[in-house]
Amino acid sequence: MKPVLYSYFRSSCSWRVRIALALKGIEYETHPIHLLKDGGHQLSDEYKKLNPMGQVPALVIDGHTLADSLSIIEYLDETRPDPPLFPRNDPHKKAQVRQVSHSIAGGIQPIQNLSVLKYLGDERKFEWGHHWINKGFQNLEKILQNTSGKYCVGDAVSMADLCLVPQVYNANRFKVDMSQFPIISRIHEDLNKLEAFKAAHPSKQPDCPDEMRE
Repeated sequence: MKPVLYSYFRSSCSWRVRIALALKGIEYETHPIHLLKDGGHQLSDEYKKLNPMGQVPALVIDGHTLADSLSIIEYLDETRPDPPLFPRNDPHKKAQVRQVSHSIAGGIQPIQNLSVLKYLGDERKFEWGHHWINKGFQNLEKILQNTSGKYCVGDAVSMADLCLVPQVYNANRFKVDMSQFPIISRIHEDLNKLEAFKAAHPSKQPDCPDEMRE
């Protein structure tokens, strides 16, 4: 059976996993989970049997149901090692990949995700999202000064890059001035030339609204 990805087209966490699947050439089926419709399909009892946190993504693969995007990516890299998403035989660079990944996935993205913005309400959510992404990118730019080559860590695509691209998309949604961040912008531009990153873009997903398709 093909793996099944429970995903929302604009979810950063789902997007990271889609890139990993595309890079590794893994064919899969998409089961859309609409985060806004009917109070949020991710909160249904049926879906929470797959992911008790009520979040996307969830990936059914190899007879297992996995949740949490970074955990899924690490599983894919260990079970399907080519192309690698972590440096091989270099513990320091591997740690750098995790540092950049968690700086984004734990330090920036959760502060402006859907559940937080809904709690804040319409009047505050734009200012909040803009502030925290801008602040997070100021710190990330400094980290990348020490870790980056062509990509976030050296010259090979890694899990860190899978985290970066969706976060830049969100920065643009919240109208962050990306000219402040030349390293982030350069890496983002290079990554978006790669076919796996193009295929994983929200506009290419089956649940993307027609008006947002490219």
